[in-house]
Amino acid sequence: MSSEQFETLHELFKLHYEQLQKMSQKLESYIGEQRKGLLREFNEKHLEANEMLIQMEEELKCAPLSFQHQMMSKLHVYRRVLVKLQTDAKNINMSLGLASNESRKRLYSVENEQNTALQSQRALLLEGNESLNRATNSIARSHHVAAETDAIGRDIVEELGGQREQLERTKGRLMNTSENLSKSKKILRSMSRKIVTNRLLLFIIIVLELAVLAGLVYYKFFRKT
Repeated sequence: MSSEQFETLHELFKLHYEQLQKMSQKLESYIGEQRKGLLREFNEKHLEANEMLIQMEEELKCAPLSFQHQMMSKLHVYRRVLVKLQTDAKNINMSLGLASNESRKRLYSVENEQNTALQSQRALLLEGNESLNRATNSIARSHHVAAETDAIGRDIVEELGGQREQLERTKGRLMNTSENLSKSKKILRSMSRKIVTNRLLLFIIIVLELAVLAGLVYYKFFRKT
């Protein structure tokens, strides 16, 4: 909604309303053609005021609901006041008996056209309000679904963040385990080499001891003979 456009229409309507009030008061003091001219001007101003109300109602369709309800109530009051002004003007003209049948028929015709137009516009406005309410409810439901989806998305992101941290820790532990396994393999290879070396040394020592023992036996038993 263009708030500037609505405010402009609102100010113009109030100006027309003041002019209509003054015209209604002057009708009692005017006679003849002067009164007819004033009545024609009154009807034109009255029709313009009704058109302004219709335009303001159109502007309110895109307004926030709180402001829309407030201003729609005020517009209904304005419409009733316009109908009362027109009725008062018609009653004044008829009570003085100076309006011609042609003018009276024209006034009735304008009034009937206005009433028909107002009824049609009122039906359209009611239909528009129902459509607006349905659209508003649909938007509210969409916002609710979006909020739920956003909450679920945040939960998933948080859960994935936690799983990522767990994976990082697991990766760190696996790297540490891999390093430890590498060190263990190196230690086992070193121990294996040491065992082989020790066995070889032990074998050499046993061979040397056997050789010494064999030498001693030979020296002790066979040398003397």
